[in-house]
Amino acid sequence: MILLQGCTETVDHRGKIPLVQVGDNFLYKEDVTLAIPPGVSKKDSADIADKFIRNWIDDMLLFVKAEGNIPDDAKIDELVKSYRMQLITHTYLEQIVSQEVEGNISDGEIEEFYNKNKNIFLASEPYVKGLFIKVPKTASGISKVKQWYKDKSEVSIDRLEKYGLRNAVDYEYFYDRWRPLNEILLRLPLKEGEKEKIFMQKDKNLEVSDSAFYYFLHMEEFLKEGEILPLEYAGKEVKEMIMNTKRVEFISKMKNDLYNEASENNDIKYFNSSNE
Repeated sequence: MILLQGCTETVDHRGKIPLVQVGDNFLYKEDVTLAIPPGVSKKDSADIADKFIRNWIDDMLLFVKAEGNIPDDAKIDELVKSYRMQLITHTYLEQIVSQEVEGNISDGEIEEFYNKNKNIFLASEPYVKGLFIKVPKTASGISKVKQWYKDKSEVSIDRLEKYGLRNAVDYEYFYDRWRPLNEILLRLPLKEGEKEKIFMQKDKNLEVSDSAFYYFLHMEEFLKEGEILPLEYAGKEVKEMIMNTKRVEFISKMKNDLYNEASENNDIKYFNSSNE
């Protein structure tokens, strides 16, 4: 730790423990403690503290040097005042918009907007619905798996799920939802160029293997790149678009209401700048 002695006793530290003083600026023990992640060793903690203190000292020395060489303090003060006003206004608006707008967007509103504007929500990659299973080559009943995974019937799905509980290393049923095809294909040992062929082919069933496993993928439905994105994937973007529109409308109405209220209360005063 770097400890600089001689801190003036007239400074009110508000209960904090000062460690370093540079000019009129103080670094406190509490600030250093917050900078140290929980669970680190004593040695790492000491190293982090030393680096934090040194960085703070370097920043403060540079600030003091700069402060003493900037003649136009009034301009800096104006910039600080302007930035503070913008920061306070922005923080307030984000808080109230989050309360009044974001929480009031219903699923029905999202679905209605999506249905009216489907053509702007296009898939950037292929999506599929179907089933994937990965089975060790040492497992029994592989010939049955080759039949069941292609069949969408309730009986075959039930048999495959029960089989998967006992034998499968990886199993996913996604007939009821769209999944990015790229994410599914990452689980298969495909050679270079094979992925592109899968995107082009019309075969719904894919069987590949390596030295230890069989991989079976059934694609019941296929959504090509550039086709309309399903709501389950477009929903987040739809909500953001609705929120941005409502945000603009809400802030515009709020400003107008504040102006009207201030005008009625004579809180706005205009001054005649004419010399006449």
